[in-house]
Amino acid sequence: MGKLISIIIRSYNEEKFIGKLINKIYCQKINEKFEVILVDSGSTDNTVSIALKYPVKLIKIPKEKFSFGYSLNKGIENSEGEICVFVSAHCIPYNNYWLAEIVKPFNDEKVAMVYGRQVGDKNFTKFSEHQIFKKWFPENLIENQNYPFANNANSAIRKSVWEKIKFDETLTGLEDVKWAKDVLEKGYKLYYNANAIVFHIHEERYSQIYNRYKREAIALKRIFPEMNFTFIDFIKFFISNTFNDYINAKKEKKFFKNIFEIPVFRFMQFWGTYKGYKYRYNYLTKRLRERFYYPPEKNRKEVSSTIKFQHVEELK
Repeated sequence: MGKLISIIIRSYNEEKFIGKLINKIYCQKINEKFEVILVDSGSTDNTVSIALKYPVKLIKIPKEKFSFGYSLNKGIENSEGEICVFVSAHCIPYNNYWLAEIVKPFNDEKVAMVYGRQVGDKNFTKFSEHQIFKKWFPENLIENQNYPFANNANSAIRKSVWEKIKFDETLTGLEDVKWAKDVLEKGYKLYYNANAIVFHIHEERYSQIYNRYKREAIALKRIFPEMNFTFIDFIKFFISNTFNDYINAKKEKKFFKNIFEIPVFRFMQFWGTYKGYKYRYNYLTKRLRERFYYPPEKNRKEVSSTIKFQHVEELK
């Protein structure tokens, strides 16, 4: 490809994994040159000091301006690459070919966005989350995806397209889904590369799972206003997904280990989705920022941007 690549990482209190991520980035086997940009929104732990042990460009943004779209736009504005790669600060590339794989499809000039596969970590990822990863990040690639789904925990975009279509800074999440929708409508291609793999490591309490799905449902309602998620949908999806997880857990001989975790996770997932759809929301307020992005000091942990798109497809 022969183009400079800008790798953009959003961070907030990610000291546990940021060093592992950046070290793995600099182990990548790729001929193209790349730069690493850290967009930090006020970390109070050692995230920044760890990151600066590596050749990283640091961009600091204030908490009161943070949104997923805003942080990405600021990172891209300060980038020099023709291709911008996004990876979550709590994702670790699966191997040393992740970067080469995520940028490979841009040889096709019509490709605007590529997103890669995500798999859970055996030590941290909850069983139900493993099932979601398997469903929405399958092993087979999709060269010309015709529906608006992508995930900026592991993705890349063409900067020249971004210059025409910026990320929506007013959404509480799913800025990647909105961007995918916008570029599809402009006639560009989306590409899912199952060979560009990362471990996506979630260490969320159940309250954070509820918070994440509520935040994403609020955004989803704005992106697809014709869609709905009723109380009946909540009951239906909670029961069916819990039942399917139990079947898979039994097949994998993990039933008793997860017998209580599975229904609690699924309840938080779909109850959060239901409450998000019920939420009256017009723009990203200070109150929403504090609630969704910066929980109280004793509960501080970045809310992940992994996208759960299941109810979008099933409600069509």
